[in-house]
Amino acid sequence: MDFSQTFAISAAGMQIERLRVDVAAMNLAYANTMQTPEGGYQPMRVVAQVTGRASSSFGDTVSRWLGNTELAVASTGAQPRNVYEPGNPFADTRGYVHYPNVDSATEMMNMMSATRAYEANIAAMNMAKTMALKALDIGGAA
Repeated sequence: MDFSQTFAISAAGMQIERLRVDVAAMNLAYANTMQTPEGGYQPMRVVAQVTGRASSSFGDTVSRWLGNTELAVASTGAQPRNVYEPGNPFADTRGYVHYPNVDSATEMMNMMSATRAYEANIAAMNMAKTMALKALDIGGAA
Protein backbone atom coordinates (compact mmCIF):
# COMPACT_ATOMS: atom_id res chain seq x y z
CA MET A 1 0.00 0.00 0.00
CA ASP A 2 1.18 3.50 -0.82
CA PHE A 3 0.54 5.99 1.96
CA SER A 4 2.54 8.82 0.39
CA GLN A 5 -0.61 10.44 -1.01
CA THR A 6 -2.19 10.48 2.45
CA PHE A 7 0.92 12.10 3.91
CA ALA A 8 1.00 14.65 1.07
CA ILE A 9 -2.63 15.61 1.66
CA SER A 10 -2.03 16.11 5.38
CA ALA A 11 1.18 18.05 4.73
CA ALA A 12 -0.61 20.37 2.28
CA GLY A 13 -3.36 20.99 4.82
CA MET A 14 -0.79 21.69 7.54
CA GLN A 15 0.97 24.19 5.28
CA ILE A 16 -2.26 26.09 4.65
CA GLU A 17 -3.20 26.16 8.34
CA ARG A 18 0.27 27.31 9.41
CA LEU A 19 -0.01 30.21 6.98
CA ARG A 20 -3.47 31.06 8.36
CA VAL A 21 -2.02 31.23 11.89
CA ASP A 22 0.86 33.42 10.68
CA VAL A 23 -1.51 35.84 8.92
CA ALA A 24 -3.87 36.07 11.92
CA ALA A 25 -0.88 36.78 14.19
CA MET A 26 0.34 39.48 11.82
CA ASN A 27 -3.11 41.09 11.71
CA LEU A 28 -3.25 41.14 15.50
CA ALA A 29 0.26 42.56 15.74
CA TYR A 30 -0.60 45.50 13.49
CA ALA A 31 -4.15 46.08 14.78
CA ASN A 32 -3.27 49.24 16.69
CA THR A 33 -0.77 50.81 14.31
CA MET A 34 -1.72 54.19 12.90
CA GLN A 35 -2.15 54.87 9.24
CA THR A 36 -0.49 57.97 7.87
CA PRO A 37 -1.55 59.78 4.70
CA GLU A 38 1.14 57.77 2.89
CA GLY A 39 -0.64 54.57 3.84
CA GLY A 40 -0.51 51.91 6.49
CA TYR A 41 -1.10 48.27 7.23
CA GLN A 42 -3.97 46.52 5.46
CA PRO A 43 -5.47 43.44 7.13
CA MET A 44 -4.61 40.27 5.22
CA ARG A 45 -6.20 36.88 4.60
CA VAL A 46 -5.06 33.58 3.13
CA VAL A 47 -6.45 32.61 -0.25
CA ALA A 48 -6.06 28.97 -1.28
CA GLN A 49 -7.13 28.14 -4.79
CA VAL A 50 -7.03 24.81 -6.53
CA THR A 51 -6.21 25.03 -10.20
CA GLY A 52 -7.18 21.99 -12.18
CA ARG A 53 -10.21 20.09 -13.26
CA ALA A 54 -11.92 17.18 -11.62
CA SER A 55 -11.27 13.70 -12.92
CA SER A 56 -13.37 10.58 -12.94
CA SER A 57 -11.16 8.95 -10.32
CA PHE A 58 -10.98 10.40 -6.80
CA GLY A 59 -7.31 9.47 -6.49
CA ASP A 60 -6.43 11.15 -9.80
CA THR A 61 -8.32 14.27 -8.77
CA VAL A 62 -6.58 14.48 -5.39
CA SER A 63 -3.17 13.88 -6.97
CA ARG A 64 -3.73 16.61 -9.53
CA TRP A 65 -5.02 19.07 -6.92
CA LEU A 66 -2.10 18.47 -4.56
CA GLY A 67 0.32 19.78 -7.13
CA ASN A 68 -1.94 22.62 -8.23
CA THR A 69 -2.87 24.41 -5.02
CA GLU A 70 -1.93 28.06 -5.09
CA LEU A 71 -1.57 29.88 -1.79
CA ALA A 72 -1.63 33.64 -1.63
CA VAL A 73 -1.88 36.27 1.07
CA ALA A 74 -4.17 39.08 -0.05
CA SER A 75 -5.44 42.29 1.46
CA THR A 76 -9.02 42.23 2.71
CA GLY A 77 -9.61 45.71 1.30
CA ALA A 78 -11.30 46.78 4.54
CA GLN A 79 -11.70 50.50 5.13
CA PRO A 80 -9.67 51.91 8.04
CA ARG A 81 -11.23 52.23 11.47
CA ASN A 82 -11.49 55.92 12.41
CA VAL A 83 -10.95 56.91 16.05
CA TYR A 84 -11.47 60.46 17.26
CA GLU A 85 -8.14 61.56 18.84
CA PRO A 86 -7.73 65.29 18.12
CA GLY A 87 -4.47 65.56 20.12
CA ASN A 88 -2.72 62.80 18.17
CA PRO A 89 -0.03 64.09 15.76
CA PHE A 90 -1.30 61.63 13.11
CA ALA A 91 -4.89 62.90 13.31
CA ASP A 92 -6.42 64.27 10.14
CA THR A 93 -7.94 67.75 9.89
CA ARG A 94 -11.15 66.53 11.57
CA GLY A 95 -9.23 64.96 14.49
CA TYR A 96 -9.57 61.32 13.42
CA VAL A 97 -6.74 58.80 13.48
CA HIS A 98 -6.99 55.91 11.01
CA TYR A 99 -6.24 52.39 12.25
CA PRO A 100 -6.39 49.09 10.34
CA ASN A 101 -9.85 47.57 10.56
CA VAL A 102 -8.81 44.41 12.42
CA ASP A 103 -11.37 42.64 14.59
CA SER A 104 -9.40 40.95 17.38
CA ALA A 105 -12.16 38.45 18.15
CA THR A 106 -12.37 37.36 14.51
CA GLU A 107 -8.60 37.02 14.25
CA MET A 108 -8.47 34.93 17.45
CA MET A 109 -11.27 32.73 16.09
CA ASN A 110 -9.36 32.31 12.81
CA MET A 111 -6.23 31.41 14.76
CA MET A 112 -8.05 28.82 16.88
CA SER A 113 -9.79 27.35 13.83
CA ALA A 114 -6.48 27.05 11.97
CA THR A 115 -4.85 25.45 15.02
CA ARG A 116 -7.64 22.85 15.27
CA ALA A 117 -7.44 22.09 11.55
CA TYR A 118 -3.64 21.74 11.86
CA GLU A 119 -4.15 19.27 14.72
CA ALA A 120 -6.69 17.33 12.63
CA ASN A 121 -4.16 17.02 9.82
CA ILE A 122 -1.57 15.73 12.30
CA ALA A 123 -4.10 13.17 13.57
CA ALA A 124 -4.80 12.01 10.01
CA MET A 125 -1.07 11.69 9.33
CA ASN A 126 -0.52 9.74 12.55
CA MET A 127 -3.43 7.42 11.71
CA ALA A 128 -1.97 6.73 8.26
CA LYS A 129 1.42 6.04 9.87
CA THR A 130 -0.22 3.61 12.33
CA MET A 131 -2.02 1.84 9.47
CA ALA A 132 1.23 1.53 7.52
CA LEU A 133 3.04 0.09 10.54
CA LYS A 134 0.21 -2.40 11.16
CA ALA A 135 0.40 -3.46 7.51
CA LEU A 136 4.13 -4.07 7.95
CA ASP A 137 3.46 -6.09 11.12
CA ILE A 138 0.90 -8.23 9.30
CA GLY A 139 3.29 -8.74 6.39
CA GLY A 140 6.17 -9.61 8.72
CA ALA A 141 4.15 -12.23 10.59
CA ALA A 142 3.34 -14.19 7.44
